[in-house]
Amino acid sequence: MIDRLLKKIDEGVNFQKEDAVELLSVENGSHEYKQLVACAANASRRVFGSSGYIFAQIGLNFSPCSGNCKFCSLAKCNHVFSEPVEKSPEEVLSVLHHIDFSRVSTLFLMTTADFDAKKFLEMGAFVRCHIPPKVSLVANTADFDLTYALRLKDVGFTGAYHIVRLREGIDTDFPVEQRIATLDAITAAGLQLYYCVEPIGPEHTYEELATEMLRAREYHVDIMAAMRRVNVPGTACEDRGMINDAEMAKIVAVTRLVSMPRISMNVHEPLAAAMSCGVNQLYTELGINPRDTNEETEQGRGYDIDHVSSMLEQAGYYAFLCK
Repeated sequence: MIDRLLKKIDEGVNFQKEDAVELLSVENGSHEYKQLVACAANASRRVFGSSGYIFAQIGLNFSPCSGNCKFCSLAKCNHVFSEPVEKSPEEVLSVLHHIDFSRVSTLFLMTTADFDAKKFLEMGAFVRCHIPPKVSLVANTADFDLTYALRLKDVGFTGAYHIVRLREGIDTDFPVEQRIATLDAITAAGLQLYYCVEPIGPEHTYEELATEMLRAREYHVDIMAAMRRVNVPGTACEDRGMINDAEMAKIVAVTRLVSMPRISMNVHEPLAAAMSCGVNQLYTELGINPRDTNEETEQGRGYDIDHVSSMLEQAGYYAFLCK
């Protein structure tokens, strides 16, 4: 089975949903598993060479979020945080001063769904003035329309992180149609779309995962990721369990082969077991984090630049240098 499917890569044939599900069904630790991992690694090496990337993300705020994502520490329904927190421009500037932009190619600004849209544009314009011109600025914020997407572009954002999350509308209060409308607005505005299959837990079927891998390919996403769910204490998902490292690595490999990104493949959170599966990009996180109960995730779950840079180098990838 695996030889027949992987031959499609050499022939330049895209995987279909049933192919993705078949690959995801490979037994972890088996000979076929090792073939799959090697194929994903080789595919990345052919396309990415030795180019590695470090992305940084700053969480700007917390107030109990009406999106009510059951897996998120910031959701109103989870009651993990109660007092609103919002970083001022001065506080954000202080965070920027602690980021080594010689190694960071892309900066994300993340907010909850209820963050004021006008204020986000103002913060984006402020940050754009304080980071190197070669560093891409990416919005990770609420749903928006084409008019707002164009305003994001006008103030200096070059891309947006947006996805249809697994079990959107079931484990979240966001309709799938609303999420897709934002994806369309991002691409129509000429912003680069950053995508991820997430948040992956043991309750999700391989069919669900394959659907999002294919959605990314349909949008011609060049910067792709896969992320497993973290069982954040106090959230509705705390007791659902987590997929293990071997399973996550396999999902990363299949995501790489199905979505076929041309710039980078990420695993989140950084995971040593997945670094041999075609990963050439990792995140360092600062400020508020939906997978953490610490208001400053760099003191909690967030990885620092030295750590992720070392992980990339151990895998044979070398961080983009911004000069």
